[in-house]
Amino acid sequence: MSDTTSIGIRVQIDSAYIPERSEPTESYFFFAYHVRISNVGTETAQLLSREWIITDSDGNSERVSGPGVVGEQPTLRPGEVFEYTSFCPLRTNVGMMQGAYTMKRFPGGETFEARIDPFTLAVPGTV
Repeated sequence: MSDTTSIGIRVQIDSAYIPERSEPTESYFFFAYHVRISNVGTETAQLLSREWIITDSDGNSERVSGPGVVGEQPTLRPGEVFEYTSFCPLRTNVGMMQGAYTMKRFPGGETFEARIDPFTLAVPGTV
């Protein structure tokens, strides 16, 4: 579980191993992660883009970035929440993800980063 608050944006993440979509004998491990983004601040903010750093237990890292999340760029007023689930395949049975969302504050238009603290992706019983 990851739980981080940056400048009024709280990001909580839980991850789970999905055995039915994995092929361990072929070094393919499939994970889901559920994200809850809450505006706990006093100003409206829009999620513009994301950047993830995905690292497997062999030390291989991949950086993934792009606009929005799951095809959306949600705007959150104070007190509002946006949730989504996404997926990550790994070549090892343990890994880690971390990153940040680039957010835009309203009405001023300033951008800032909502940090995403590291969280573990692990097959149950391996960590």
